Amino acid sequence: MLGAMFDHMLAFDVTEQGRAASEPLREDIRLLGGILGEVIRDHEGEEVLDLVEEARTRAFAVRRREEHREEFAAIFDGLPTKQAMKVVRAFSLFALLANLAEDLHRERRRAMHVNAGEPPQDGSLAATFAKLDEAQLADGTVRDALGGATIVPVITAHPTETRRRTVFQTQSRIKEVMRRREQGNLTPAELAAGERVIRLQILTLWQTALVRLQRVDITDEIEVGLRWFDASLFEVMPQLNARVRDELGSRYPTANVAKEPVLRAGSWIGGDRDGNPNVTADVVSTATGRASQTAIQHYLRELETLEDEFSFSIRMARTTPELLELAALNTSDERTDEPFRQVIAWIRGRLSATHSEFFGDWFEAAVEVAGAAPYKQAAELSADLDVIDAALRDGSGALIADDRLLGLREAVRTFGFHLYGLDLRQDSGINEETIAEVFSWAGVHQDYLALDEDARVELLTAELGNRRPLIGEGAEFGEQTTKELAITAAAARAVRTFGPEAVPNHVISMCTSVSDMLETAVLLKEAGLLDPGVTGEGATCSVNIVPLFETIEDLQVSATTLRAALAVPVYRELVDSKDGLQEVMLGYSDSNKDGGYMAANWALYRAELDLVEAARETGIRLRLFHGRGGTVGRGGGPSYEAILAQPPGAVRGSLRLTEQGEIIAAKYAEPPLATRNLETLLAATLEASLLDVEGLGDDTADAYAALDEIAALAKESYADLVHRTDGFVEYFTTSTPVAEIGSMNIGSRPSSRRQTKEISDLRAIPWVMSWSLSRVMLPGWYGTGSALEQWVGDNESRLETLRGYYERWPFFQTVMSNLAQVMAKSDLGIAERYSRLVEDEALRERVFSKIVDEHQRTLQMFARVTGHEDLLWDNAALKRSVFNRFPYLEPLNHLQIELLRRYRKGDDDPQVQRGILLTMNGLATALRNSG
Repeated sequence: MLGAMFDHMLAFDVTEQGRAASEPLREDIRLLGGILGEVIRDHEGEEVLDLVEEARTRAFAVRRREEHREEFAAIFDGLPTKQAMKVVRAFSLFALLANLAEDLHRERRRAMHVNAGEPPQDGSLAATFAKLDEAQLADGTVRDALGGATIVPVITAHPTETRRRTVFQTQSRIKEVMRRREQGNLTPAELAAGERVIRLQILTLWQTALVRLQRVDITDEIEVGLRWFDASLFEVMPQLNARVRDELGSRYPTANVAKEPVLRAGSWIGGDRDGNPNVTADVVSTATGRASQTAIQHYLRELETLEDEFSFSIRMARTTPELLELAALNTSDERTDEPFRQVIAWIRGRLSATHSEFFGDWFEAAVEVAGAAPYKQAAELSADLDVIDAALRDGSGALIADDRLLGLREAVRTFGFHLYGLDLRQDSGINEETIAEVFSWAGVHQDYLALDEDARVELLTAELGNRRPLIGEGAEFGEQTTKELAITAAAARAVRTFGPEAVPNHVISMCTSVSDMLETAVLLKEAGLLDPGVTGEGATCSVNIVPLFETIEDLQVSATTLRAALAVPVYRELVDSKDGLQEVMLGYSDSNKDGGYMAANWALYRAELDLVEAARETGIRLRLFHGRGGTVGRGGGPSYEAILAQPPGAVRGSLRLTEQGEIIAAKYAEPPLATRNLETLLAATLEASLLDVEGLGDDTADAYAALDEIAALAKESYADLVHRTDGFVEYFTTSTPVAEIGSMNIGSRPSSRRQTKEISDLRAIPWVMSWSLSRVMLPGWYGTGSALEQWVGDNESRLETLRGYYERWPFFQTVMSNLAQVMAKSDLGIAERYSRLVEDEALRERVFSKIVDEHQRTLQMFARVTGHEDLLWDNAALKRSVFNRFPYLEPLNHLQIELLRRYRKGDDDPQVQRGILLTMNGLATALRNSG
């Protein structure tokens, strides 16, 4: 059988030393797995447990090459759907518990490194500041590189995160018990009590539906996005901002950098309407309003606690005239001997009034104070808190000032009254159609869509040169235009209410021209967000206009488009009004879908080089916004290495990047996770901005030329499969669960931009997730092996050249390392079984044989270039994960195939479709970055 040829890929070499290091992890997995087994036996009976155990032991036999896959898969043939569902649930929950155990093991390993007194690890701020100290940088150099430094992780609603709130809560409770067990010194009774808690939580999971029956509403997604602030970000972001400011200030006192918070929060949830008809004006209002409410309520809770804690008497603690002056305003508070409490109560009263003014309702931590007027902006709140801080420090109370009060002060500076910046995003084509209808109604031009680019730019520029509104009373438009105008109007209301930080950016998807950027400017003008400045002071706009270049072709001309836009006087005025800042977004997902892994990565690198040069020539400050997904096929991979792999000049203290799918929970579910991941962003950004990390020296031109050729070869190989192989779309839609993904209730957005069967119209998440679930992982590697093989040929010196790049060029290292990680998760033996879902045998052979050949070729070229046949030689954590956990994916894949086969043959049992969705959930959980 064809599947037998892949069995050799199942063995992983784990050394005795590695096994010893991971023994605590295996003990945790045994404990959790054992309790799960007992729960299954107690609530489903011995027969179900026996079936699960048989699947488990035989899956490991397959991994050890003691049993053929064909024999293993046969145990699921004809298995009643009800029984199959229980097996799927068992292995899905085991994957979830294994993730938990691995997270705890990483905590354990980090603690061991610290306790052993080892040097700080790369990716930590401690390691980065040590490198900066060694570099002995001048203050002027730091000031030039980090002026206006801003790092913004932007949470998006790309929903491969399938876990529900209940699941997060149970995981957290299990982690608490496991951490206490790790600390030791527990009595037998305490150990038994802890196991009872774990058993209760696992039982809760067993009896909880892991997938929803109803599709997620966009307001649910907004609430999920807000979850991470209470979970970790309110605590961690302010702490890190204060640390970076203090560390840089002590080292470079005259550089005057990081005075404003470097870390900020961003979101697309509720503002990203590209292909999502569910985003409306009401949704924008909900997203901005709930964000502000979340921030203000956090501050009110903290103030309530501070008022309770700050019992300092004027007879015991020194004060300042400023504090007493502020306390005197609180005429209804008779605690005159406790001015700190008087002031905090006054601040609570003003902030409570702000909450009532914004939202029209009361909050449990709010208080009504006579004469306390609402704050107009967060800066006023900060100023009042600073008065308390100064009084404490004047009276030798720095220890108190540096506790809860410092956290609150930094939180207000970081989150303001807006919490996060909500980006708007829309496809350039929709903006174009909206402008055309508005121009037609206003009598500006009856057929804007018929104009060429030059004529469009001329017309748009003229409209941006005056304050005359285009839309008056009685204007009537079609449904789409009415909706678009209402959305920008809602954004304008949010800016007026919560401040300009509430809606800081408008991203233009599929941006291809200057007119695409100017059309957005005109729409912002109509909403009152852009002032043409006709009296001579120059045009201004509170919202950044951000072109998103997505396809490889658009990336290649991105710098040309930017130069042309900056040549338009009114647009240049807008950029100059923001201290010369122009943000450009780079699309990782669509460029990969367009040209494949290697071609997309190099197109992005080249685009960044070109944009950096364009910024230098035009005298602007460039900030790049990286649209990275969770998977390698969508720009994923370790953030530290990814940032260091950027070309010279592409970072310079500023960075925005999307955080998507299940990656969000992996990074921000708890303060320790958030601290580590945000430190990574800060550390890498500082190093990429201040140190020479490219490492090519005099070989830069040759390296770029070599990658130009390799990327072109990779794109050709990818196109030969995806764009030119007859029947490829049919193979893809049949051999993967892409059609069924559209039914999974994990997000509000449709799986395609348009109702077509074109790959170009399919969203990147279902494209990548389908290949992940079927274990091909094609977007993360296809085309690279052919390109490297063809470029090297028989020329040994070229192979040595690539080896040199791998040794010293972070970009090439990262490309090869990420490729290896995704290939380690691929399994063509399982993929071959998915291919059998394609009934056309000739088509199946035509496409799958190409995939097999390229997979083998890529493995061979990885080994030749890196000198390592072990794909995970440099990633011990993932290697442990593959070794310990991947056999548990085996039953989930085979059951998914079996259920897909039944469903497509017309089995209308609702449990069949639900079983398919449950296997998706389990596999996504186990793979950890499936989409």
